[in-house]
Amino acid sequence: MAAALEVRGIVKRYGALVANAGVDLVVERGEIHGIMGENGAGKSTLMNILYGVTQPDAGEIRLGGALVRLRSPLDAIRNGLGMVHQAFRLFDSLSVWENIVFGREPVRGWVVDGRTARAAVAELAERFSLSVNVDARVGDLSVGVRQRVEILKALYREARILILDEPTAVLTPREADALADVMRALVADGRSILFVTHKLREVLDVTDRITVMRHGAVSARLETARTSEQEVVRAMVGRAVSLDIQRPDVATGDVVLEVDHLSVKMEHGHSAVSDAGLTVHAGEIVGIAGVAGNGQSELIEAIAGLRRHAGGTIRLRGTEIGGLSVGARRRLGVAYIPEDRATVGTAGRASASENLILGFQRRREFQRWGHLLHERVLGWAQRLIVRYDVRIRDAQTPVDTLSGGNLQKVVVARELEHQAALIIAEQPTRGVDIGAIEFIHRKLLEERARGRAILLVSAELSEILALSDRILVIYEGRIVANLPSREASEERIGSLLAGGSGDAPPVEAGPLRAPSPAPSLSDAKLRDP
Repeated sequence: MAAALEVRGIVKRYGALVANAGVDLVVERGEIHGIMGENGAGKSTLMNILYGVTQPDAGEIRLGGALVRLRSPLDAIRNGLGMVHQAFRLFDSLSVWENIVFGREPVRGWVVDGRTARAAVAELAERFSLSVNVDARVGDLSVGVRQRVEILKALYREARILILDEPTAVLTPREADALADVMRALVADGRSILFVTHKLREVLDVTDRITVMRHGAVSARLETARTSEQEVVRAMVGRAVSLDIQRPDVATGDVVLEVDHLSVKMEHGHSAVSDAGLTVHAGEIVGIAGVAGNGQSELIEAIAGLRRHAGGTIRLRGTEIGGLSVGARRRLGVAYIPEDRATVGTAGRASASENLILGFQRRREFQRWGHLLHERVLGWAQRLIVRYDVRIRDAQTPVDTLSGGNLQKVVVARELEHQAALIIAEQPTRGVDIGAIEFIHRKLLEERARGRAILLVSAELSEILALSDRILVIYEGRIVANLPSREASEERIGSLLAGGSGDAPPVEAGPLRAPSPAPSLSDAKLRDP
């Protein structure tokens, strides 16, 4: 029997950059096939070719043995391919069933047959254990439930091959486990899944085979049951990678950030943060651990200037900054790596060179008399692109063409290279490959050694434990613990995260939460006002 999907000799060039260099790939029926590789390895380009978003320069695609040409996503859908993107493509104002049938609505006469549509969606959800209220407004749903809606949308269009692009990057551990069950149910039904991910444990747990890409080509084809984390990593980056972090002792200096009695209220008056207090010293990394929805995002947004606070003070090196704009805080020495790199951290249509000075463009080295010094900006950008290994055609390429991991490198490079007194790092390694994780960890520790104060928020408990000198635990908007790293453990923090005393049974050091949505403030970009 012919394979569900067969790709032969796919080539895609962007000028001098070869994104795909003769890629071969075979996906069998009823198989979960992992796709791994560094940021910029060519995974996204290949998936976009398979979904008809991008046209290859050479090569062929066969579905069930038949040669096809996928000129658009509509062609892909007609040929039984579906794709769930990292950024969901749903209408918040519509219901679940309306989103799923949109464009393929059953009609009775000239009117959409809502009863038939709802019944079809409900039957599909039950068949694959995709629990969802079909009448719920999508804008009111959690990230995990929205993802189920995207999967149902593809299944409603009769997808036999489903491409999942970094599907667990935005999920809690429980939601990730539920997604794994859904994938198994889909392949048991004879469908095939392309599972694009950076997470080694997940790819080893759920896949049948793994294709690893490096520098646009396939570097390894592995049977999951016969491989190991080390073999996958070597195929990805060409060397062994260690995330065992050595955190040398550093003498801490003066208080850089002091937050006292801070309160943050949501638009409807609910308290997101209550009476929070914290300090961060020069040469210190303070980690914030909290499960989704417990106020850590609102706390960080208030400190960075993206959200107003209802009470309390925020001082930077003794100066009250709580009433200042984002730009003013940045000029005083606040750097911010935001959770939402695409919406908050970058200007998508602007070039890499423009994004690498975003918020700092008024500095004398970059402008004179209100005019940018383009040669200086370009030289600065080119140095950072090399230093941070950003895989990009050139510094003038728009950043909305970059993979998520390379986009994150642009944000990290900009924020770490401007010698800020305070670095706020919110999910700094989310969605990046293992080599980039190692690199970002090393850079944060280098900044610590240079005397920077670092406030770290991460969904990974292991990352918090490894990097932090002190750990704050936030629960229901209140900071309930302030622990030196030597007194912190997975067990103790796990108990505190659940509202306990710190003496509860052990928890696994895995992800703590799904990232919250981007701030709703229209001026949340990191631009100088």
